[in-house]
Amino acid sequence: MTQVDAPIQKPVTFHAPHKSPKARHAVAQRVWTVAEIQALLELPFNDLMFQAQTVHRANFDPNMVELATLLSVKTGGCPEDCGYCPQSVHFDTGVEAGKLMGVEAVREAALAAKAAGATRFCMGAAWRAPKDRDIKAVAELVKTVKACGLESCATLGMLNDGHAETLRDAGLDYYNHNLDSAPDFYGDIITTRDYQDRLDTLTRVRNAGVSVCCGGIVGMGESRLQRAGLIAELANLSPYPESVPINHLVKVEGTPLADQPDLDPLEFVRTIAVARITMPKARVRLSAGRQGMGEAVQALCFVAGANSIFYGDKLLTTPNPAGNSDLDLLARLGLKTGQPQPRD
Repeated sequence: MTQVDAPIQKPVTFHAPHKSPKARHAVAQRVWTVAEIQALLELPFNDLMFQAQTVHRANFDPNMVELATLLSVKTGGCPEDCGYCPQSVHFDTGVEAGKLMGVEAVREAALAAKAAGATRFCMGAAWRAPKDRDIKAVAELVKTVKACGLESCATLGMLNDGHAETLRDAGLDYYNHNLDSAPDFYGDIITTRDYQDRLDTLTRVRNAGVSVCCGGIVGMGESRLQRAGLIAELANLSPYPESVPINHLVKVEGTPLADQPDLDPLEFVRTIAVARITMPKARVRLSAGRQGMGEAVQALCFVAGANSIFYGDKLLTTPNPAGNSDLDLLARLGLKTGQPQPRD
């Protein structure tokens, strides 16, 4: 059986390109091969869950879950052709393009999220790459969220030089830019940008001293080997992301993936477990697709090491479980809400 402490490649010691105190894991980091991660995915389920739970308990309070809220501050009209996305101009999904929300509307949403128990407020805008004026406008929204006493996160597409620094100076805590898939599957889903474009944006974010939120989507028709490839890309970032959202494909009518066969739910749980093992000090978040999982699968994900969820009735343009039902489930599982901090 593959064990967490099995013989591995020599760890790589490196210096992070910034001195952010949030990057607590940026000291020495194991390099994972795709084959090693695939071997984890193929373990007997009980053995995999045991390893993931052991790693989780060694690094976090195992009974604490972060609540994050995601708001679409600029919806629709995106020129990208991401095959899963209802906001693309390439697909007829009924989503209409809108303008960037104003400060007061965002303040109202942030305060409502805080009152409901969220500690992180994420803002998404459907841009390929924001212009300088867009970044300045979002910087004002970031200041508004911070003034409400919440962690701030933004996902705006690809960033150009100087953009991450502007957002950082406004108080941005996290920037989200997902890799989505393994490199060899990426071209099957997206043709309007390259994998390297995503990596370049992550480098700009990291170099600016902003914490990285980066994950992917499973259930898009990829193989288990390609799921291993995605986790390898994430786990081998230097350092790996502080926050790792794992999305389950939400099939939207009008997108190319609308008729994609369902992923075995236990395969999703396995993906969560392997993310936890390979990125032990990251917050691993259950993101899109929770509404279709059922409570038992979500509970298994918490056992597998997930310690963050997107909380609220909607994720950008797709539905999410109602807040009250989430709190009810967490209470029945004996889980508390807060900001999980990695143990030293």
